[in-house]
Amino acid sequence: MAAELHVELVAADRSVWSGEATLVIARTTSGDIGVMPGHQPLLGVLESGPVTIRTSEGATVVAAVHGGFISFADDKLSLLAEIAELADEIDAQRAERALERAKSDEDAAAERRADVRLRAVSVR
Repeated sequence: MAAELHVELVAADRSVWSGEATLVIARTTSGDIGVMPGHQPLLGVLESGPVTIRTSEGATVVAAVHGGFISFADDKLSLLAEIAELADEIDAQRAERALERAKSDEDAAAERRADVRLRAVSVR
């Protein structure tokens, strides 16, 4: 069994993060899943939510992911997201304002996106 897995987190418009990791936690339509080296092959649909990556160096990378797919085989994990941004890139105050605006406008999709962004910031 390998000690690490190669992770590619890609959004529709860019490569968000790539590197070696020991654990990745993501939310799928079947529930939360943790993927470690040697995991059984999988293909799933990502739900909007934070993705947590434990790097081989011991750091933690968190990203807000909005939909997409997760694929794992041969210790290579691909997260293909419609939208993804690293928690370090998120302006928490701006996300809070967006959440309030979405609630007042009764925009469920915008509210969900803002909520995921805030959850990703709180995990890091």
